Formats: sequence, structure tokens, C-alpha cells
Amino acid sequence: MVNRPEHDGLVVRGLARRFGPRWAVAGVDLDVPSGGALMVLGANGSGKTTLLRCLATALAPHAGDIWWRRRPLWADRAALRPDVVLLTHATRLYEDLSARDNLLVWARLAGMTGLDPRAALDRVGIPADRTEPVRTFSAGMKRRVALARALLRTPSLFLLDEPLAALDPPGRALIGEVVAEQRARGVTIVLASHHPETTGPWCDAAVRLERGRVVWSGLPSDATSELAP
Repeated sequence: MVNRPEHDGLVVRGLARRFGPRWAVAGVDLDVPSGGALMVLGANGSGKTTLLRCLATALAPHAGDIWWRRRPLWADRAALRPDVVLLTHATRLYEDLSARDNLLVWARLAGMTGLDPRAALDRVGIPADRTEPVRTFSAGMKRRVALARALLRTPSLFLLDEPLAALDPPGRALIGEVVAEQRARGVTIVLASHHPETTGPWCDAAVRLERGRVVWSGLPSDATSELAP
């Protein structure tokens, strides 16, 4: 285990996670200061999703250390997990429920009682009084419901995995607005993206993964040229 970090943001040292004999994440080091935003780039299969799931305590790493606010994330995960929100590219909605009921069920399962989802749905542009099941929604509308679900919490660490997938230009602009709002609150952001030209301006720093390893790090403004063939 590494020494306790000096800053209270996200510190990752030697993080590794395998699936069978294949290492999906292989010795990743990251530093994201509190309130900072990191863009994680890479092709499909490069390890982006596995990395975010480890940071969200959804997957246990096989090696390495993750520190959040100077506390070991995995050792203290019961206490720290409520401060971490992961927005995945899979919406995981209850298809036969309305948007409002989806949020109410999720809140109940998360132990959040007496919660009114109206503000979260309004923020993503979905009327709270819509009663049709979400299976009738477009892919982009389902993504908006998933974003509203993430906004029910007030995280201090917000992880976004390909947040622009299936979104039209207004939906992409909404994600940018939400990221800016979260950062204004002092929330730390880690965002996996295939679109550095769009998500780069939202972030302070960028890394690129290849076969689970960081092969490049730099400014988001340099990311597009770094990924050019």
C-alpha cells in the first residue's frame, strides 16, 4: 500500500484488474485533484470501463491502491460509496416503469426515502408527469432518465462512462452543462470518452489507455491530435 496521499482528491497507484488471464487494467497511476476533471481516452477494449468500475467499487481490483479524500477507497468503501456516482453507457432502467417510477424505485433501493424526483427529471428535460413506460422512449431519452437517476445523489466523485452515447446535440450540451454544474460544486470528475473534441473543454487533463495501460497523458487540447492516425 502506498503512503497516504498529500492531496484529498483521487489518487490511483498500480491499479490492475484481470478477467481470467487477460489484464483489462494493468498498472494504472492517476492523480485527479479535488474538483478537477480527467478525460480518459482509448479504443474499445482499452480498459476505460473496467477502470471506472474499479473506481466506483463495482469491481474489486486485483492489485494496486485507490485513495479518495486521503482514505483507502476499497477498505472504506461502505462509508465512501455514497459519495461516488457512476453513470454508465448501459441505462439499466426498468423498461415497464415510467421515468418517475424508475427513479422512485432506485431511490428506495438505495435507502433514499421521501425523495421527490421531479427536480432531477426537470433538469434533464423530461416532464415528471409522463406516465408511459420507458421502453417507449428513444435511446437518447433513456440516457436522460439515467442521468436524472445519477443526479438524485450529490456525489463528490462523479464517474461518467461514454456519456455522449446515443445523445443528440442538445443532449450532449446537457451533459456539458451538468459537468460544469458539478465542478462548480467542487465535484471531482473522471470521464471516459470517444469524443475529445467535445468533452476535452470540460476537463483539465487527459490520459489515453491502450491494453489497460496509460500510454499518453497531457492536456485535453492536445488529445485530438494524439488520437489522429
